[in-house]
Amino acid sequence: MSGKTNRKASIINVDVAIIGAGSAGMAAYRAARMHTQSVVLIEAEKYGTTCARVGCMPSKLLIAAAEAAHRATHADRFGIHCSAVRVDGRQVMERVRRERDRFVALVTETVEQWPSDMRLFGRARFVDPHTLAVGDQVVRADRIVIATGSSPAVPELWRTLGRRVIVNDDVFDWLDLPESVAVAGMGVIGLELAQALSRLGVRVRGFGRANSFGPLTDPELLAKTQQIIGPELNYDSEAAITAVEATREGVNVNYSDASGGHTEAFDYLLVTTGRRPNVHDLALENAGIQVDEAGVPIFDPTTGQVGASHIFIAGDATQQRPLLHEAADLGRIAGDNAGRFPDLIVRPRRVPLSIVFSDPQIMIVGASRAELERSSHDFVVGTASFEDQGRSRVMGINAGALHVYIDRRTTRLLGAEMVGPNAEHIGHLLAWAQQAERTLQQMLDSPFYHPVVEEGVRTALRAAKSQLGDLHITEPCIDCTPAI
Repeated sequence: MSGKTNRKASIINVDVAIIGAGSAGMAAYRAARMHTQSVVLIEAEKYGTTCARVGCMPSKLLIAAAEAAHRATHADRFGIHCSAVRVDGRQVMERVRRERDRFVALVTETVEQWPSDMRLFGRARFVDPHTLAVGDQVVRADRIVIATGSSPAVPELWRTLGRRVIVNDDVFDWLDLPESVAVAGMGVIGLELAQALSRLGVRVRGFGRANSFGPLTDPELLAKTQQIIGPELNYDSEAAITAVEATREGVNVNYSDASGGHTEAFDYLLVTTGRRPNVHDLALENAGIQVDEAGVPIFDPTTGQVGASHIFIAGDATQQRPLLHEAADLGRIAGDNAGRFPDLIVRPRRVPLSIVFSDPQIMIVGASRAELERSSHDFVVGTASFEDQGRSRVMGINAGALHVYIDRRTTRLLGAEMVGPNAEHIGHLLAWAQQAERTLQQMLDSPFYHPVVEEGVRTALRAAKSQLGDLHITEPCIDCTPAI
């Protein structure tokens, strides 16, 4: 005898199998169970969503510490003089890890309260369109939801450079703050972490694609953001990394800019150049579905359905709108339709809303400037500056601008981009207005308190209205007066 045991795989038959227990998978599980109790949730690694474990929550904990340090450091502008501000990196990271673990525990406890026979731990791969291999077990499902999330994408040449080349997941396990970090990628994640680390006393240098900053596409706002935030991060949008070399103490980053080539040493190179959907280990070729050039299933975002099949997809695995609320929304849609299949319900998606928790904050609502220009849409741009805006100046946060994009024919809001104070709140106001299909005049007829930062919205709307030829504004222009 060879000593090997031939174990026959056990077979689990269910109505719905959900691959992935993150935000999208959890939402899909709840929605599917409204129609059938024959559901299994399959997880390959750890319970606890990307948001709670390595995304929005731990990053906001780090940002909160950075904001506290920044406010204390710059309180002298108000005549308040603090003693020397000292950042204790160990205490900062201890709080980040402690609160992060609390958020993760809340998610984990929720999943573990679900029936154990509806949870399966292991890595799923398609055997055929209705069959999944999960370790020594086989799951046969009438319908399947793919909710496998995404992972940080690291250039292949940098993967071999050891533990000093890191992704955002690694930051939140630090026991202490390092002395220096180079950040490759000035998208949402890179921008937030780079600024937070800089304000906590870490020497930072940022690198990104030419003329890019977060999700912004409006050229004027991109230039303004570079002017406001760029110097703090030693970020030159024209600088490009040419080579990276691992050393005993960290990494040497070679880069070129307008003045020539340079080499700078850092403790870490933080790579935030994007994320890739976790679909490439699923053996999708056995699923009988169509995929795009990136290998991601082609699906309908209003139903979650992949082609005309019994397979659905949701969340970051779709490579669209990688945000928690979007993942949860599409998870509910996909899970509901998987549960009721073959009867499907088409559900309109919410107005897109993206927020960057930098300082000043960045937001995009609805269609971006670039999307509108690509579609040749006829629109006007209403602008408002926050440099002399009353409440912003009172609080010492008077930097940035808001651009609203108004349809010239219907006068409805098509989208907006902003870098400036309270962008997270202004983004919500505009997203709600767009989803309610409010016209420009209806938005102007809404109440605006004084003095508030939101008065900048009214300024931008008025600027758009002036371009439409209708100047019949009867309310007093309080926020048009210079700040005292």
